[in-house]
Amino acid sequence: MTSVLRSLLSHDLPRSRILAGLLIACFVGLACAPFVFPGTQALNVAAKILVFILLVASYDLLLGYTGIVSFAHTMFVGIGAYGIAIASTRLGADWASLGIGFVAALALSAVLALAMGLASLRVKAIFFAMITLAVASAFMTLASQLSDFTGGEDGLNFQLPELLRPSTEFLDEPLLGVTLDGRLLTYYGLFAAVTAGLLLLLRIVNSPFGRVLQAIRENEFRAEAIGYRVVVYRTGANVIAALGACCGGALLALWLRYTGPETAMSMEIMLDLLLIVVIGGMGSIYGAVIGSVLFIVAQNYLQALLKWAGAAVDGVPVLATLVSPERWLLWLGLLFVLAVYHFPGGVVGRLRLAAWARGRRTTR
Repeated sequence: MTSVLRSLLSHDLPRSRILAGLLIACFVGLACAPFVFPGTQALNVAAKILVFILLVASYDLLLGYTGIVSFAHTMFVGIGAYGIAIASTRLGADWASLGIGFVAALALSAVLALAMGLASLRVKAIFFAMITLAVASAFMTLASQLSDFTGGEDGLNFQLPELLRPSTEFLDEPLLGVTLDGRLLTYYGLFAAVTAGLLLLLRIVNSPFGRVLQAIRENEFRAEAIGYRVVVYRTGANVIAALGACCGGALLALWLRYTGPETAMSMEIMLDLLLIVVIGGMGSIYGAVIGSVLFIVAQNYLQALLKWAGAAVDGVPVLATLVSPERWLLWLGLLFVLAVYHFPGGVVGRLRLAAWARGRRTTR
């Protein structure tokens, strides 16, 4: 059993008991979320966490493992989401349409990522970041203006195959208080896809290809002097990350049954990805899991927590104003600053460093 688990994780173990416990808790919590946390909001939060885990992990392949700063990640998210939406709207709500839209989105993402990589990764990092920002902004503008295809600012609402629709019920009676319907099947489809994507990314970053990416991140000139073609490896990482983002966008569209410029391609999503990478820990696929859970839960439930705290301190002049639910962004920013200050290497980096220090003291 242990050898099978090691093989699934590509021998990249958490190396910290606390981290392992947190990862197991996240896995079990997300797997049992429909039964443990009943309600539409809780299920939506769990589905968003799953999507962001895949998006953050694929982006960390660029930022954390290769040292590439790109602002075009949400562009590929939008391509995946619009591929599903346009195909379902134009071709019909069936499995063939979903397959065609998904494959077309993957192909377009791969071609664009390859072109951007070959054309831009030869320049300095700051110029590549600016180029990706310009391309992403152009695609968002196109998505807003090509209303005949994308629905413009209103976006596209579409239907899923009958098996995935909320109206499809598989049992007459609820199981453990949960209705077994197409919505639940969609959630577990997301769960399976994200789990498979994470395991695949773990295999990639722990392969010889991934080791070269880390060598390029540490010292680009030394890696090139050894004989590695830096542009080729960076372009490969860019393509893989784009395909991961495209898959995440497709999963997001399947869950929402809607796609629009603000839900799939906005800079707000890009900033959230950057924040989660920093919170979880750059250069760690496990950081995508921990960071996504912490950030999305705080983002969705901090207002409710402040509302409860505001009722507790009602009447206290300054304190009541500070803990008002309208101040939730202020507290979220403060939590982020504290996280960066106390965990400069992210949560995963801090836990692994602490475990390594304990191991050294034990050895001595």
